[in-house]
Amino acid sequence: MKVDTGDTAWILISSALVMLMTPGLALFYGGMVRAKNVLGTIMQSFIALGVITIQWVLYGYSLAFGPDIGHVIGSLDWIGLRGVGLDPYPDYSATVPHQAFMIFQMMFAVITPALITGAIAERFKFKTYLVFLILWATFVYDPLAHWVWGNGGWIKNLGALDFAGGLVVHVSSGMAALAAALMVGKRKGYGDEPMPPHNLTMTLLGAGLLWFGWFGFNGGSAVASGALATNAFVVTHISTAAAALSWMIAEWAYRGNPTVLGAASGAVAGLVAITPASGFVGPISAILIGLAAGVACYFAINLKSKLGYDDSLDVVGVHGVGGTWGALAAGLFASKAINAAGNDGLFFGNPSLLAIQALSVASAWIYSFLVTLILLKILDWTMGLRVSEEHEVNGLDISQHGEAGYSF
Repeated sequence: MKVDTGDTAWILISSALVMLMTPGLALFYGGMVRAKNVLGTIMQSFIALGVITIQWVLYGYSLAFGPDIGHVIGSLDWIGLRGVGLDPYPDYSATVPHQAFMIFQMMFAVITPALITGAIAERFKFKTYLVFLILWATFVYDPLAHWVWGNGGWIKNLGALDFAGGLVVHVSSGMAALAAALMVGKRKGYGDEPMPPHNLTMTLLGAGLLWFGWFGFNGGSAVASGALATNAFVVTHISTAAAALSWMIAEWAYRGNPTVLGAASGAVAGLVAITPASGFVGPISAILIGLAAGVACYFAINLKSKLGYDDSLDVVGVHGVGGTWGALAAGLFASKAINAAGNDGLFFGNPSLLAIQALSVASAWIYSFLVTLILLKILDWTMGLRVSEEHEVNGLDISQHGEAGYSF
């Protein structure tokens, strides 16, 4: 196998783009909390770059992508990246060094647990969070990545399509966020006192960085630079634009104002929804996927007050619902004309793909929700999940990190 320099350049650039999404997420979330919690919120995303990188090198990559054991997990043959070298590995990276594929996938593993933090913002103990990061990556992310993308994984063997992580990244983090919001409980004063975002300019900057980085997230998942990467890049942008508009219009009609937070949230919903389908659908399908995502995720976040849980930054509504819709949308709109290695969906004459997509979504929902619940129960018994009431009132910046986001 020969290394292709063009493909390798694209995968390395894509890895850098996806890495930038984690600080982008930190800003997106950081702007949405109250000023006293901005650093605590940013730190939860940023530190995932440190923790998950080391976990991935030591054993995470081996669990997720290593030689298959029973279609559910990778073996520890690649522990410490032993045998993950600079030659291509035909099963995953036929034209790029195995390490290029490994580090591209590392950036996905980093951002996924960081997404969950939006549901527990403003009240979670930092020490407990660090342990949660390692446990969640090990027991939820790595097995799920193996099921869907690993050679021999059972969801991959079913023929389910997940081009860039609708199941592995968004459904898993969305369902984990629901479990976490239920386990940790509501913020003090939730529902009684206003908790508006303190800095929407920061949130919009974060959304822009996410949109920018997502071209690598989806385009890089082609693991080559060429026609398929181009398709993923183009439909990613189209879906995002459509969802930003549809969320804005839905909110305008429903609430009377088109908000900046709505446009930013809609863009992220469109990014999430196109992710699983980006290597399998064309431009018009991408518009439909994005339009539906903006409206569906907008109404999903309005449900949380009726359902009575405090998902601070709407992870369930945007990632859980958006990822679910995107995975099902791949079962509707996928076309072999776009990607011969994919499949045709319902609208292209193959209803069976939709059934496979629905089964894979249900499996990811249940697995991520239940395992996250168990991990948090154990952590609650041993370390405690929440900061004290006094620390919550004073803010996480001072109580957890001993510094303030702003000093005027």
